[in-house]
Parts: sequence; structure tokens; C-alpha cells
Amino acid sequence: QVQLVESGGGLVQTGGSLRLSCAASGRAFSTYDMAWFRQAPGKEREFVAGVSWSGGIIYYADSVKGRFTISRDNAKNLVYLQMNSLKPEDTATYGCAARSLRGPLAALKTYNYWGQGTQVTVSS
Repeated sequence: QVQLVESGGGLVQTGGSLRLSCAASGRAFSTYDMAWFRQAPGKEREFVAGVSWSGGIIYYADSVKGRFTISRDNAKNLVYLQMNSLKPEDTATYGCAARSLRGPLAALKTYNYWGQGTQVTVSS
């Protein structure tokens, strides 16, 4: 069982930056692929970024490529999402997810564990 707790959300102006953190419990963290997803009001949950268990494979949604950076620290059981050049359309609840299965990092249904999420609001 893995528990995920996100932090770092908040209110920021257009063009600003935030860094989200996801703290994971459990010894098996280094064996899990990790991802960030987001969900805006009235919209479906969408993939943002993913990183493989070793950190060797990273994948981004086109909408955030070049602006967001995902990273992980297996020694500390942490995953980060550095978000730069934020836009109003990035406003959403951001959550991290973990999986023991393998497959495309963007495949939402392959993730076993989910955090509660943290709100990010970008003002124009």
C-alpha cells in the first residue's frame, strides 16, 4: 500500500512559478512509476508528466512541455513538479499517482494509488 500526500499548491500570477511535492509512504517507492495529473472544474482528469521508477524515462503532455519539469528523489520518497511560465489554463487541482504496473506513463488507468491533490490557481 502506498499513501501519497501533495503540497506546494497556491495562487500565482501568470508567468509565475510553483513547485509541487508529492511525499510517498512505503518501502517500495523506488519500484513505482510516478506521475502528475490535473483536473480543472468541469473537465476530465488529464495527464501532466510522468517519470519511470528509475528516473530514466520521462514524458510530458504537450501542453506543459518546456515549462514543467518532473523529478524524483528515491532516497527521500519524493516526486516534484517544477512549474514555470504558468498560464491561467494551468489552473486545476494537481495530484500525484503511483503504479506498480508498467505501460505508457500517460495511461491514467494503470495507476494504482492516488493522492488527494493540491490546488493551483493562476491569475491573469
